[in-house]
Amino acid sequence: MSTTRPPSDPVPAAPVTPADVGPVTAAADGPGPQVEREFTVRAMTSRELITRRFLRHRGALGGLLVFLGTIVLSYSSIGFAGLPGWWGLDYETPATVVNSGRMSLDVFPSFLDGDGFAFGPHPFGQDDVGRDFFALTMRGTQISLMICLLVGLLATLIGVLIGAAAGFYRGKTEAVLMRITDVILTIPLLVIAAVLGRNVQNAGPIALAIMIGVLYWTTLARLVRGEFLSLREKEFVEAARAMGASSGRIIFRHILPNALGTIIVSATLTVAAAIILETSLSFLNLGVRAPDTSLGSLISSYQGSFQTRPWLFYCPAFFIVAIALSVNFIGDGLRDAFDPKQTRVRA
Repeated sequence: MSTTRPPSDPVPAAPVTPADVGPVTAAADGPGPQVEREFTVRAMTSRELITRRFLRHRGALGGLLVFLGTIVLSYSSIGFAGLPGWWGLDYETPATVVNSGRMSLDVFPSFLDGDGFAFGPHPFGQDDVGRDFFALTMRGTQISLMICLLVGLLATLIGVLIGAAAGFYRGKTEAVLMRITDVILTIPLLVIAAVLGRNVQNAGPIALAIMIGVLYWTTLARLVRGEFLSLREKEFVEAARAMGASSGRIIFRHILPNALGTIIVSATLTVAAAIILETSLSFLNLGVRAPDTSLGSLISSYQGSFQTRPWLFYCPAFFIVAIALSVNFIGDGLRDAFDPKQTRVRA
């Protein structure tokens, strides 16, 4: 009489740890001699994945180079904070107008205009009193960059604090903060900025940047609130709360790092929109005023010369477009890098 043994329980396989991942052997496909190759599998951190996705985004990488190049050019050419620059002419000193203030820069080859490439003492021309317009444009670029970066920093700080408090605490806190946000959103931002800008324009560009930043946080606050509403229900937040973590620790150590991608992308878009708003206010004579200048105020001052001396309009407009486009491309690349669902740029 034969007996059958019951099947034994399967032995669970041991979990594979990163230390177990070593050289892996792969055979080459196709005809011919089979060559074995070894390669090592290494897990990438989240920071490495984000950096790799960003660097593979050509538009974002080009925008970053243009933006950094604009900063270096503007601050190194005429100097700042008392430090001299490599450009020998000053943006405040009048001089004799040479050749009716025309541009001495020619970038077209000789078969197109006959003059060939040329770079004279005033590549961007001169204004009505003989000031070098390249130095003026660089000074306007410095002020516009300072304003848009300060606006982005201040608006991001306020938006994150208000959105985080509304999304985490809910209840009356959310109702009060979001109703204030809705009231500000119902009024056109340019109208509010124009009314307040008239009162602060004599205080300098820093006061103007603070005023714009105080008004520009509303969109970011709503985005951060939505992120916090979603993340506060996750398991890791419940685990932190069960272990006795305080609300501040949960917000800043657990939820905020997971919402960092949305915050960084929104901050870059805020910077791009801030320079357009500053240009609009300065064009309406409600922004930066003399003796200082910005790119928007340069366009406003020389808009009457568009028919006779168009380079006084084109030069600052070119830098406005370059800054706005480069920051938008950077934001687009950051969005693709932080969003793992994006398939446009693979890691």
